[in-house]
Amino acid sequence: MKKKKKVPERKCVITNEMKPKKDLIRIVRNKEGEVFVDETGKKNGRGAYLSKDKSVIEQARKTGILNKTLNAEISPTIYDELEALVEGD
Repeated sequence: MKKKKKVPERKCVITNEMKPKKDLIRIVRNKEGEVFVDETGKKNGRGAYLSKDKSVIEQARKTGILNKTLNAEISPTIYDELEALVEGD
């Protein structure tokens, strides 16, 4: 009998849904306070996850939830990058 590998799940900060990590986009703030999109999901720092959904990204942009979650100023270019990622999917 093969043991089923546990799929790591994370919570989207907008929808509060638990989803497999690969279905989410991770945004990271490192010790230096730089914020960036982490496509590998492995970079060091405080991470926040968003669903790969244009409406979720727009909501994050409007509500400024990433600013609160990551305790940092999120530049508009981060949201542009996220939207490009979602559209590219």
